Amino acid sequence: MKGKKTNNRLWWIGIAGALALINVLAAQFHQRFDLTEEKRFSLSKPTKDLLRQLEAPVTIDVYLTGKELPAVVRKFRNTLSDFLFETKQYAGNNLQFNFIDPYASNDTAVVRQLQDSLATNYGLTPVVINAPAAVGDELKIKQLIHGAVVRYGDRSVGVDLLQGEKSFGTEKEQLAALYNNMEARIEYKFASAIQKITTKQKPVVAYALGHGETFDARVNDAFITIRENYSGDTINIKEVPFIPSQINALVILKPTQPFADADKLKIDQYVMNGGKVFWMIDNMYAEFDSLYKSNGFIAYDRGLNLEDLLFTYGVRINQTLLQDMQCDKLPQVGPNGQQMLVDWPFFPILNGTDHPISKNLDGIRSMFPTTLDTVQAAGIRKTVLLQSSNNSRYLEAPAKIDFEFLQIAPDQKLFHKPATPVAYLLEGKFRSLYTGRVPRAVADSLKQMNHPFQNTAVTDGKMIVVADGDIAMNQFSSSAGPLPMGMNVFTRYTFANKDFFVNSLEYLVNPTDILQTRSKEYTLRLLDPRRVDEQRSTWQLVNIALPIVLVVLFGYIYQQVRKRTYTVGNPKN
Repeated sequence: MKGKKTNNRLWWIGIAGALALINVLAAQFHQRFDLTEEKRFSLSKPTKDLLRQLEAPVTIDVYLTGKELPAVVRKFRNTLSDFLFETKQYAGNNLQFNFIDPYASNDTAVVRQLQDSLATNYGLTPVVINAPAAVGDELKIKQLIHGAVVRYGDRSVGVDLLQGEKSFGTEKEQLAALYNNMEARIEYKFASAIQKITTKQKPVVAYALGHGETFDARVNDAFITIRENYSGDTINIKEVPFIPSQINALVILKPTQPFADADKLKIDQYVMNGGKVFWMIDNMYAEFDSLYKSNGFIAYDRGLNLEDLLFTYGVRINQTLLQDMQCDKLPQVGPNGQQMLVDWPFFPILNGTDHPISKNLDGIRSMFPTTLDTVQAAGIRKTVLLQSSNNSRYLEAPAKIDFEFLQIAPDQKLFHKPATPVAYLLEGKFRSLYTGRVPRAVADSLKQMNHPFQNTAVTDGKMIVVADGDIAMNQFSSSAGPLPMGMNVFTRYTFANKDFFVNSLEYLVNPTDILQTRSKEYTLRLLDPRRVDEQRSTWQLVNIALPIVLVVLFGYIYQQVRKRTYTVGNPKN
């Protein structure tokens, strides 16, 4: 009897020791297994590398929290918390995060001060959400800040979790889709922000001048965006002997004057030496200002003399204006003399594709875009980034543009062109347009400047060609000044033009492939609302009562077994 008790005691000591050892090993060595089909809980390699390489602590303050959160927001908040815990596994003590309720204070002035600070310094503004606190509950209005602030030393940047997402309504399914897309973009948003504030040397992005490029209040947002995110400056192509290869990307926005061969050679050799170019070209004269000042105009070829250069790289900008039934609005005076907003098919709202640059973006507003075709170019991969809806058509140049078009309802049968490309990404080893065409004197001059002529690109390159120069321009208000890129001055609705602009530059200059994390796709698996309502009580009973019943049942069984085992007179004793 005594020996058996000793053995039992040793057995329990052994179990306790084994559990202690397991806990010690688990603290030192741990592994998570992501069994979801889309790898929802796994970080990409670029993000892991970024987190492991942090040299000092990064602090993340998340403001999407509070009491009585709607169910869809609470689920997203929990996912965000899980993501931040996962990042700590790779960054260790170099990453800290806090959830801060911006409405926790009972002092209205304190709450307003915090709101103003977040809006002014980080662009984080409150958004009203109308959703139930739980499945089956009534709708409740909740004001929330969908954002965070990432800090590193004396630098900080805001993370707007709603920015760049497609807009949805207030229906349950639409809100679920919105937060599902936000969930898929969590990794990119935070990894991009961390990379931005921890990068020691910003990429160099140059804004090209010399050919009538727009350089006034209409590119205020574009130029500020370049200066804030990169080492940005201007370069006059006509005045430099060559474009330095230290420039990581060259932005050519809406030139209006022809390019001479000498200037095209500079761009060509910049590409051959690994340079990236972001082309935004208005190949036809079609200006928004002329529409109102002259009551219409004739759209015609600008004669930029870029066709052969772009043709060599694999794309052709056509002399055709694009019209689309999916379009922005303009004010027009109606029959009764009142001003009203009407659809203007010459301002198509373009759709993104599955590429990380444009995937899941809201519509991108264009103004008098032309169309693009691809041509044979050995070794060049061509990817559509922006395209029209399935209800578009073309107008060949010269084309008359005036408001008479609005007086007659457009015949929808004429809008039968599907998904017409307006922006392409070109990748690969480009070949020079000037192979065998460079005079010896020019070649010798380039060689003396330690910039010898290259027939083929020294490495794989990238360029983005957009058949619309207005896509990165902002409108101007007499009262508010320059507006944000993509905002309609009449409706005050802001399209996703800036997100496309920023993503394009990031893809061109960032070698870490962080942008690839934007391509994550999460499958939305919604509960059947009818069955949830019908079976709500049943599942509440199962989740609450069943665990209690099981604990009582196993406790009873354990007591019975123990009682039988240690009863006096039991043969086993």
